[in-house]
Amino acid sequence: MILLLLSVFLSVPSLAAAPTAKDAATFMTRAEASLDELGRRSSFSSWAQQTDINYTTEWLASDADRAFAAEAAKLAHEARRFDRLQLPADLKRKFLLLKLAVDSPSPPDLKEQKELSDAKVWLEGTYGKGKYCPTPDKCLTLDDMEDVLKESRDPKTLLDLWTGWRKISVPMRPRYRRFVELSNKGARDLGFKDTADLWRSGYDMTPEAFSAELDRQWLQIKPLYEALHAYVRRRLTEKYGSDVVGPDGLIPAHLLGNMWGQSWENIYDLVAPPKSKPAFDLTERLKAAKLDEKTMVQYGERFFTSMGFDPLPATFWERSMLTRPRDREVVCHASAWDVESGQDLRIKMCIKINAEDFVTIHHELGHNFYQRAYEKQPYFFRGSANDGFHEALGDTIALAVTPEYLKEVGLIDSVPGPEGDIDLLLKMALERVAFHPFGLLVDQWRWGVFSGAIAPENYNDAWWALVKKYQGLKPPVARTEADFDPGAKYHIPGNTPYARYFLAQLYQFQFYRALCRQHGHTGPLHRCSFYGDKAAGKRLGDMMAMGSSRPWPDALEAATGQRRMDATAILEYFAPLKAWLDEQNKGQSVGWKAD
Repeated sequence: MILLLLSVFLSVPSLAAAPTAKDAATFMTRAEASLDELGRRSSFSSWAQQTDINYTTEWLASDADRAFAAEAAKLAHEARRFDRLQLPADLKRKFLLLKLAVDSPSPPDLKEQKELSDAKVWLEGTYGKGKYCPTPDKCLTLDDMEDVLKESRDPKTLLDLWTGWRKISVPMRPRYRRFVELSNKGARDLGFKDTADLWRSGYDMTPEAFSAELDRQWLQIKPLYEALHAYVRRRLTEKYGSDVVGPDGLIPAHLLGNMWGQSWENIYDLVAPPKSKPAFDLTERLKAAKLDEKTMVQYGERFFTSMGFDPLPATFWERSMLTRPRDREVVCHASAWDVESGQDLRIKMCIKINAEDFVTIHHELGHNFYQRAYEKQPYFFRGSANDGFHEALGDTIALAVTPEYLKEVGLIDSVPGPEGDIDLLLKMALERVAFHPFGLLVDQWRWGVFSGAIAPENYNDAWWALVKKYQGLKPPVARTEADFDPGAKYHIPGNTPYARYFLAQLYQFQFYRALCRQHGHTGPLHRCSFYGDKAAGKRLGDMMAMGSSRPWPDALEAATGQRRMDATAILEYFAPLKAWLDEQNKGQSVGWKAD
């Protein structure tokens, strides 16, 4: 009997033999097919939920998200039996990407899996449905409030909207705390310390090295940001008075024309160079040209096709959401979608005819053209080299939306001379340079939350400590732990990692400088456009087609010839502005007290 049982035991390969590289390859084929199908179902459900928020679509999105996350967690857990095998590089990379397949991995318990998915959908839906009602008969969407923030110069109105929007996030706090606990359970089940450790493991270096690299890049950019901050602070003090701005060097966050102080371009009129007279107003030109939402997108599409890329599929125009519907609640936050493996590309935006959305469209289409470029890659390689590459692609094109380009496509009549360069660079800095510290601090906060370094009872205080440290901003009124101000930014309830946006700010200028050099541009870097350059398009397209099949330094080298992140391209782009800002700041205090 013992011999018979031993014979049966040895006849079962899974019990008798150690796994082989062939077993690992077979497992991966099955895993990719399963996640591809479940991912497609989740994409369709999520699209339905974000473009029509109601109980039914939220249930469907939650169920599909739970199914995908549970399968990804199960497969990642099973895959640990192959950890000690010597595998081919491409297969080893797929196993790593399997572990990183979801931003909030499911815990093993089925009940907790559902609780996690329900929390994710509820948090995102609560944000999407959020409104501030200053009076019982008047409620404002975030879009409505952003319009006022852009144009109003009344500090009382700005303060009312700033505080009003942050009321929508207060109920999120307990649900978010539980979400963190459940996500960490899932991450630990996969062998990570916590969700922060998982997020920082997707950059072909250790999590600690990745954090150090971000700090290194920030220190390169910081002097430029501090010069811009000092200049803007002085001009705002001239406008609103020292009683409103205060003596501590910090800028009140509600005065910057943006709900989160992450970009400052909407207050250009307050900080424009003395005697400045802009050569043109792109928003006015877009409206004068009688562009509608679809035509705005077609301009973005033509930039890519001019570089040799194929036009967007007909289904893109049939299935995208380009305007805010009047008959239902939606998530208006702009996003690009690859619903079905490159075969069903879409964008979701509530487009307004203005310069900001004109640039945003180029950014979102960058995602779509990138998604199609790697559609023939295996499932786990259908992504960018790292998530910062995806965000940078469209912004690289947006940098090329120069006066030279605008004239070429007929949106302006003539190209301004060099006398307008400081105006152009200041506008760009108010958008791009002002963003850098915000792009860094969002995940600094989240990494602390996931790791436990930031306790739930200190969520809000820790948020504002980071805002003061990196941005040099302060809340315009006292905030307490009864508030949950991080939740007023979409990417927190939407659980979207944010370091990618900081990386994108670096990569886009590296990409842009490399494409300009290939194009043969010899003038100031900020005056370069490669619209119509098919050689530049091929260089970019070859990198995009790699997807995530290679470590990101390989992809960066293909696009730029460099293998390291490099902020010098930013400094080169803004060098004329930095010299001008230093001149303007003579005799002024530069910096702030963060305590």
